[in-house]
Amino acid sequence: MSEPMKIKLDRTMCDGFGICARHAPEYFSLDDWGYASLIGDGSVREADRDAVMRALMDCPVHAIIELGEHGPLGQPAPGAASEEAIEPHLNSEHSEAISEFVR
Repeated sequence: MSEPMKIKLDRTMCDGFGICARHAPEYFSLDDWGYASLIGDGSVREADRDAVMRALMDCPVHAIIELGEHGPLGQPAPGAASEEAIEPHLNSEHSEAISEFVR
């Protein structure tokens, strides 16, 4: 059995498209202006996982976020295995970039 899915809705990002409420009306309601609200605490039942994932994937402004260590479709999030991201060493010695902005 997979880990229970948990989501959150960033209402500051919502533009009122209403796609989430169309895909998963048990989890998203729309106010008088069409902006979404999350119904409940964000816990998603296994039976509703596909509908909620469709709402997450189809949100044009990415206002729905899956919480936890797993990314979309239960795949490990990039870099989840390493404890700290490795920063590349950039050598600017031989760079052809212009250092000043000229108009």
